[in-house]
Amino acid sequence: MDFDIHYLIAQWPALLDGVLMTLKITALAIFFSMLIGVLGGAVRVMKVPVLSQAVVLYVELIRNTPILVQLFFIFYGLPAIGLGLSLFWSGVVCLSLWAGAYQIENIRGGLATVERGMREASLALSLKPAQYFALIALPIAFRTSLPAMLNTAISLLKNSSYLQAIGLAELTFVAVDRIATDFRAIEMFTAICVMYLVLVGVLALLTARLSAHLQRPFRQ
Repeated sequence: MDFDIHYLIAQWPALLDGVLMTLKITALAIFFSMLIGVLGGAVRVMKVPVLSQAVVLYVELIRNTPILVQLFFIFYGLPAIGLGLSLFWSGVVCLSLWAGAYQIENIRGGLATVERGMREASLALSLKPAQYFALIALPIAFRTSLPAMLNTAISLLKNSSYLQAIGLAELTFVAVDRIATDFRAIEMFTAICVMYLVLVGVLALLTARLSAHLQRPFRQ
């Protein structure tokens, strides 16, 4: 079977819709996973009773089970207890919880590198614990753990392809759907491989520039 570039051109609008859905879900999941990471990392570092153990259990549960199983549990399992979610929000919740577990560990590692002297200096300045965490510890932790956090975000983007398993019309689903109807596998898989490479490349470039900017020494 010959490679048909004209077929790809004709399918471009559908593929573009898939890309836009992938980007929308990825952006939301990155935001929510960062939020989970900050809150969970703070709970672990501060060793909040009960909550700290709950966070550890959550991290271990997510990191030691397949993401596809987590996705099926959210989309097919939760409705059994009255917590049904749409295709879109099932995907966002799954990716957010998956990446959030890794972001907790990334941020916890960054917080662990904050020197004890910073805490003592904040006490000398009469800063409250919340002010110390938000204004001193967290910015330093972000700067330290940013490469790991960005790698998790890139993995999240790639893992969005799992959402085709529940029928969400993201990029991979569009390609597989076209293959099932038109039997043009080589064109579709070539197209989505190139698109994922471009998406990951752009995200990696943006994150590398952000990382380089944050690593520059402060100037007065």
